[in-house]
Amino acid sequence: MDKLRLGNLAVERDWGWAPEYVEAVWRMLQTPSPTDLIIATGQTHSLSAMVEQAFALVGLDWRQHVETSESLIRRTDLSRSAGNPARIHEVTGWKAEIQFSDVIREMMTAKKAEMATPGNRVAP
Repeated sequence: MDKLRLGNLAVERDWGWAPEYVEAVWRMLQTPSPTDLIIATGQTHSLSAMVEQAFALVGLDWRQHVETSESLIRRTDLSRSAGNPARIHEVTGWKAEIQFSDVIREMMTAKKAEMATPGNRVAP
């Protein structure tokens, strides 16, 4: 059986929901003068936490289906990437509403729908 090959599972990222980020950009464009603002949820989660939740949603133990590969580890990659959204909230009123687990669920729902489309490979 094929396995999903990933790099460093310990990296931490701010996993936001793209449609919310589009709204944040729109709000930034409505401000009277240009300013630098950070779009982020303010929460970080590891790649392993993301993978674990995604596999759990389809009833699988991720450790049986994922392997790490040295060739996929980026030596210059940040181990943790986080943003503070306080200023964008102060200036535009925007803040992320979709939580990490909801982002994972939405991604998995979209992938399942895509795979169920005729002509696509349906997962067993």
